[in-house]
Amino acid sequence: MADPETHAKIRKNDIYGLSTGSSLITAALIAILCVAFIALTKNMQKPGCYRRPYNASQLGHEVLLDDGSHQFRIVVVTDLDKSSKHPTEENQWQSFIEFGVLTVNKEYTEASLQWNSNEQISLYSTIAGGGRSMELSDLVVFDGNLLSIDDRTGIIYRIKKDMAYPWIYLNDGAGNTTKGFKGEWMTVKDGNLYVGGLGKEWTTTKGVFVNENPMWVKLVTPEGSVEHISWVSEYKKLRSAVGIEWPGYIIHESVQWSEIYRKWFFLPRRASKLAYTEAGDEERGTNYLLVASEDFSNIKYQQIGPLSSARGFSAFQFVPGTNDRIIVALKSEEKDGLPVASYITVFNHEMGHILLEEVPLFGRFKYEGIAFV
Repeated sequence: MADPETHAKIRKNDIYGLSTGSSLITAALIAILCVAFIALTKNMQKPGCYRRPYNASQLGHEVLLDDGSHQFRIVVVTDLDKSSKHPTEENQWQSFIEFGVLTVNKEYTEASLQWNSNEQISLYSTIAGGGRSMELSDLVVFDGNLLSIDDRTGIIYRIKKDMAYPWIYLNDGAGNTTKGFKGEWMTVKDGNLYVGGLGKEWTTTKGVFVNENPMWVKLVTPEGSVEHISWVSEYKKLRSAVGIEWPGYIIHESVQWSEIYRKWFFLPRRASKLAYTEAGDEERGTNYLLVASEDFSNIKYQQIGPLSSARGFSAFQFVPGTNDRIIVALKSEEKDGLPVASYITVFNHEMGHILLEEVPLFGRFKYEGIAFV
């Protein structure tokens, strides 16, 4: 039998062992909780984490006529430039939206348009930058809403009926400036909104380099968080594909992402192998269609219809139900900085077939956005 001193030593060792084991378990639990907390915090900081499902529903619906023709309701929006200032209201700027019906025959070989002159809507805003505002540059249906962007203030508006509600503000370049982003095109990719600018270096009116701010793209989530992405390399690859290098340039105002092709589609406004000048730019319209793989490693191009040096693409959309083969596009024309006319055309880019030759829209306005509603 052990003596009392031995019993005391055994009890002391047992208590010490139990205490040490408990400490190790506690330390392990604390470490696990810390790791879990850090992982959770990082995931919560990701813009795409735990967000509600993207609303992929469209505002417009195809109507099938008795003869098999396909009918769609469309809207177009104006960029009135300096004329957007309201003629009588001191602190108000405006833009117009027009409504029409696009009809494509059963065989998808011909198209026609009918405009509703009684359905014009005026949109107003009192938010301006440098005394200018509501120079709306594109239309897109995103997360169940019709959006447009003002290329003067960088504000994206939600359009509901006859109202334009400011949603988010985009600043220029990498997001570290106080100047509004001159957004020219918008498209939806994988549930996010992509907003782009002119896609060329910002220069003086005589072509002297200033910065690369227009060569940045904004990725906007449905919740409105913004990521600034440099597309300098991507834009340079596009112009190289058609044999253009700096100081030559391409101006982009109409870009779409095709979920069906998983490719980027570009219909540029203007292109030139010469340096940019304000005077010469108005006669450098293009008829290019560029199609780029998702990572821009492969770029192909073709020419759509006859070239008119005064006209260039300002917006386009894929016609619903055509597997992104048929495009409806706007072209615009300016002289001495003032709009001369806008045109609309429909074509099958795979077959190179024109369903509707360029038809002028009413008025001496510059239309820069089109959408199906």
